[in-house]
Amino acid sequence: MEYKETVRQGEVIMVIRPSKVGQRRQVVIPKDVYDELGLAEGDFVEFQSQNGQVLIKAKRLVDADDVLTPEEEKLVRKGEAEIKRGQFKSLQHVKRNLGL
Repeated sequence: MEYKETVRQGEVIMVIRPSKVGQRRQVVIPKDVYDELGLAEGDFVEFQSQNGQVLIKAKRLVDADDVLTPEEEKLVRKGEAEIKRGQFKSLQHVKRNLGL
């Protein structure tokens, strides 16, 4: 038997679905919520608790392919140091030199 409760808070309508805590503190995410969030098996979620409530957010982690190589990290650090020393060109200057 599925239980749902619809609650209106101003302009927002929320559908509340209870879920039971199982062995090892496991909680089942209702299928419609799972689908709405675009979750797939193996995805990560983030839990936040505040004032006796729990918020569960889909968490997108950085893909290993999106991480900078050591050489790229070195270039970024070099660029940041140049900016701190004031060694940079403004966007307007770059556009003017490119004829844009």
